[in-house]
Amino acid sequence: MVKKLPSLSIFFPFYNEEANIAAQTKDALKIAPRFCQKWEIILVNDGSADKTGEIAQELAQKYPGVRAVSHSQNRGYGAAIKTGLKASRYEWIFFSDGDRQFDLKELGKLIEKSDRADLIIGYRQKRADPFIRLANAKLFNFLIRLLFGLKVKDVDCAFKLIKKEVVDNIWPLKSDGALVSSELLIKAQKKGYKILEVPVSHYPRKAGKQTGANPRVIFKAFYDIAALWQDLK
Repeated sequence: MVKKLPSLSIFFPFYNEEANIAAQTKDALKIAPRFCQKWEIILVNDGSADKTGEIAQELAQKYPGVRAVSHSQNRGYGAAIKTGLKASRYEWIFFSDGDRQFDLKELGKLIEKSDRADLIIGYRQKRADPFIRLANAKLFNFLIRLLFGLKVKDVDCAFKLIKKEVVDNIWPLKSDGALVSSELLIKAQKKGYKILEVPVSHYPRKAGKQTGANPRVIFKAFYDIAALWQDLK
């Protein structure tokens, strides 16, 4: 028997994902009724330069339970995550990236553990990304564990199930960049919330273009680590 949550907000950040947003939304529409009694799906368009925002609005008009939120300009991955978190209304919040590198059906693995922790987060068993991104992620994860004592395997895995209570009690989050997931987990741990990790699958991107390996994005992530350390020490 599939375990169901009473209510769940599902959101995805999108930046120039016109090739993925419709399929990702339809996948979410398939799994939402399976895993929760009441649900909503939020599409966060982070100021895309392509047709992502337009498609998001069309999907919201076509499917009940789907909402679209757009930034007027690109504000960064963290800003999109924060917009999704603030827009979420239900008892539990699940988010993943909009690039379709995760199997949304594996949300069930997180929900199965929902009575044992406040945050149930995925870790990629085998990360399907280019070498440079894997190397940067390894260094990033090492620094987060070293500086903040965050004991998780995969800090920035974008497959997370969180109680809304946690988000409300650690707000505000400051990062507008890639550090946002780390900031969320660090602040939740400092508040005494329980974090549980679950292995999930990760697949190569089939459409669209990654931005996480952009040197500017990488530099900002490491700059933000220093700023967060200074803020929390």
